Amino acid sequence: MRIALGLSYLGTAYQGWQSQPSGCTVQDRLEDALARFTTTPVTTLCAGRTDAGVHGLMQVVHFDTELAREPFSWVRGTNRFLPADIAVQWAQPVPDDFHARASALARRYAYVVLESPVRPSVEAGRVGWTFRPLDGEAMRAAVRHLIGQHDFTSFRASACQALSPVKQLRRIDIIRKGAYWRFDFEADAFLHHMIRNLMGCLLQVGQGLQPPDWMAEVLAARDRDAAAPTFAPDGLYFLGPVYDPRWGLPERTAAYDGLP
Repeated sequence: MRIALGLSYLGTAYQGWQSQPSGCTVQDRLEDALARFTTTPVTTLCAGRTDAGVHGLMQVVHFDTELAREPFSWVRGTNRFLPADIAVQWAQPVPDDFHARASALARRYAYVVLESPVRPSVEAGRVGWTFRPLDGEAMRAAVRHLIGQHDFTSFRASACQALSPVKQLRRIDIIRKGAYWRFDFEADAFLHHMIRNLMGCLLQVGQGLQPPDWMAEVLAARDRDAAAPTFAPDGLYFLGPVYDPRWGLPERTAAYDGLP
């Protein structure tokens, strides 16, 4: 039997999603909880890996098991053994041909940035920060150069293992609520550090350090050195994958719309 889980987590205390020898990752904590609940080893596959410090609002994983349980039992039973900053939101049996990563049609992320002369305090680790004012119209003008299918080598980390730097960036929406900016990204897939590197460039445009058309120059250069420094992981949230409706999986968690 194949089970899909949707979970949320605060990534501040973890070395990212993927299992590490240290055991201090979200995957390590989840698989340990599942093993304690099922009393057998469990290996999970996720929809999209997240870096250290990056949060997840609806990470989707799947695993195979011979244990038959009701969906609510998977949720409550697994959560019993998880730390307070990780929680399974839903569970659902899926066909054997469902694959959390390969079945995803797109992936969605959001960056939340505080514009303030004073650094974050209670939001530390949960929002990015700029002390310079941002120009929303300039950033939206820069975004227009990025939408579509492009070679995103200029925004790719040197350690990226993707087979191709060509990705289909479907949208970037930029809105402001009070002192907070929210940047929503959707693409078929993302390169390692791609969003953090895009954010570094967008903030330089927003701060008036570069004109909007500079983004086109960076993209065309296909050279990481042409872009801005990588922005911090603080404030980056994996909103979740997009699947074909035929799988019948939830599209989002309640926290999706609860960000600033």
